[in-house]
Amino acid sequence: MSKDKTIRAAAPQSSPSKLMIRLAKTYLRPHLRVLGFAMFFMLVAAASTAAIAQLIQPVLDDVLNGQKMNMILPVGFAILVSFIARGFSTYYHTILMNEIGQDIVADIQSNLFSHFLDLDLAFFHANPSGQLISRVVSDVNVMRAAVLDSLTGVGKNFLTLIFLIGIMFYQDWKLSLAAFAIFPFAALFVAQLGRRLRRVSTSIQSELANLSDRLSQIFQGVRQVQAYGMEDYERGRADVAIGRVRDLNVKSVRVGNLSTPVNETLLGLVVCGIIIYGGYEAASGRMTAGQLGAFLAAFSLAYEPMKKLAKLNNTLQMGLGAAERVFEMMDLHSKVRSRPDCVPLEITQAASIEFKDVGFSYDAGEIKAIDQLSFMAPAGKVIALVGPSGGGKSTVINLIPRFYDVQSGAIFINGADVRDVDIKTLRAQIALVSQDITIFDDSLAMNIGYGRAGAIREDIIEAARAAAAHEFIESFPDGYDTRVGEDGIKLSGGQRQRVSIARAILRNAPILLLDEATSALDNESEKLVQQALEKLQKGRTTVVIAHRLSTVRDADLILVLDRGKVVEKGTHTDLIEQKGLYARMYETGLKDS
Repeated sequence: MSKDKTIRAAAPQSSPSKLMIRLAKTYLRPHLRVLGFAMFFMLVAAASTAAIAQLIQPVLDDVLNGQKMNMILPVGFAILVSFIARGFSTYYHTILMNEIGQDIVADIQSNLFSHFLDLDLAFFHANPSGQLISRVVSDVNVMRAAVLDSLTGVGKNFLTLIFLIGIMFYQDWKLSLAAFAIFPFAALFVAQLGRRLRRVSTSIQSELANLSDRLSQIFQGVRQVQAYGMEDYERGRADVAIGRVRDLNVKSVRVGNLSTPVNETLLGLVVCGIIIYGGYEAASGRMTAGQLGAFLAAFSLAYEPMKKLAKLNNTLQMGLGAAERVFEMMDLHSKVRSRPDCVPLEITQAASIEFKDVGFSYDAGEIKAIDQLSFMAPAGKVIALVGPSGGGKSTVINLIPRFYDVQSGAIFINGADVRDVDIKTLRAQIALVSQDITIFDDSLAMNIGYGRAGAIREDIIEAARAAAAHEFIESFPDGYDTRVGEDGIKLSGGQRQRVSIARAILRNAPILLLDEATSALDNESEKLVQQALEKLQKGRTTVVIAHRLSTVRDADLILVLDRGKVVEKGTHTDLIEQKGLYARMYETGLKDS
C-alpha cells in the first residue's frame, strides 16, 4: 500500500455538505462583497433570459399575424435590450466569479504549502515529496476547476431556471407540473452518478500522486538509473502508473457521461408530451399559439441550465474528492510545536547543552536510537561524537533543534528545557551543517544568504571567503549570481559542502552543529575550511560528528556512542590510553564513523 493511500485511510471521509460548508466559511466569506455584485449581474442575466422567452408570445400572437402592427418596434426593441443586458451581465458576473474562484484556490494552495512547512520532520520522512507536491498542485487544480465552474455556473443557471420555470407556470401551470414530474427521477440518477464520480476522482488523485512520486524518484536518481542500465525497468514502472491513471480517467468519462442518454430520453418524452397536449389545447382554443410558443421557448431555454447543472454536479463531485484529500493534509498537526505557554530563548553568550536521561526511537519502535543518554556540553566548548554507524550520532544532532522530540528525559540549553521555549527562537540560535547538503536551484548568493534573512552581499562574500568558497565562486562567469541547478548539480561535492558551510558561517549562531561537515572536501579545501571552522567555533558551543581525525583531536570532549549510549568519553589522549572502542577506531582511521 502506498503512503498516499495510508494517509487517506487514516482519516474519515467527510460528507459533501461538510466540505462545502468548510470551503464557504473559510475561503468564500472574505469575498462576500464582490459576490454580492456578481449575484446582481447573475440576476439580471437570468431575468433577461426569461424575458426573451416571454416575448415569444407577443411575437407570435400580435406581431407575426399582423393584428397589432404598433407592437413590432416595441417588441423588437425589447428583445434587443434583453439580449444586450444578458450579454453584458453574463460577462461581468463571469469575470467577478472567476476572480473569486482564483483567489479561493490560490489561498488554499498557499495555506496547504504553508501548513506543510510547519509539520515535523517525521511527517516528511513518512510521506514522499512527490505525494506532497501532488496534493499542492494536482489536487488543488482539480479543486480549481470545481470551484470556478461552481461559482460561475451554479448561481446563474439556478436563477435562470427559476425565472424560466416561473414563465412556464405563468403560461400553463398544469402543463408545467406534468413537464417537471419526471425530473426528480433524473435528479436521483444524477446524484448517484455524483457519488460514483467522487470515488473515482479520489482514486485518480491518489494514482496521480503515486505517478508524481515515481517520476520524482526516477529523475532524482537518473545517474544511477543510467549507470546500471535500468532505463527499461523504470520505463516499465512508469508505464504501469501512467496506465492506471489513464484507466481511471476513462472510467471517469464513462461515469460522467451516463447522464447524457438519460437526460435526452427524458427531454424527448417531455417535449413529445408538451406538443401533444399543447396542440390539442391550441386547437380547442384554450391556448393561443403564442402561449404555446412561449412555453416551449421557456422549456427549451430551461433545459440548457438543467443540463449544465447536471454536468456541474459531476465536476463538483470530482472537486470534492480532491478537497477531501487537501483537507486531510490540513487537518494533520505537527507533533513538534511550541507550547502555548512557551517563552523565547535568548542567548547572549555561548550556551551549554545538556542531555539528561534522553530516550528516543524512530516510529515509536522497540529499537532505541538513543537510550538513557546523558552528557553535558559546556558553553563555548567543542564536543565530538564518534562511534559505529547506527550508534545515535545523527539522532543527537536532530534532537537539539527539535526536529524530533525526546520520548523520555529532557534536553536543556542554558538550563531551559527545549520543549518549553519557542521553537523558532530555539532554531534561530543554531547553525547546522549536515552531510545531507541542500542546495537550491537559485544563485550562489541566495544559497549562502539562506543562512540569514536580509544578509547583504558584502556579508555573503565574507562568509564565502571564510568557507574557502569565494575563489571557485568567482571562477563562474556570473560569479555569485550563478544559478547552480537542481540540488546544486553544477557544483562538485566539495563545492556544495563549502557553500553549506558558508551558509552556517553567515548565520553566526551561538550553537553550531556539524554533521560530518568536511566529509566531501579534498585535503586542501578541508584544511582551509577547518581553519575557518576553528575560528567560527570560538565562543560558541559546537557539537560535531567526527568523520576525520582532524576534527577529533582538538575537541574539548569526545563522546563515543554505541547503540545510543555513551560507552567512552574524554579527550583524544585520554581515550587512546583507555585502549577501548575509540582506540580501535583510531587504529583503523575511524573508518566506521
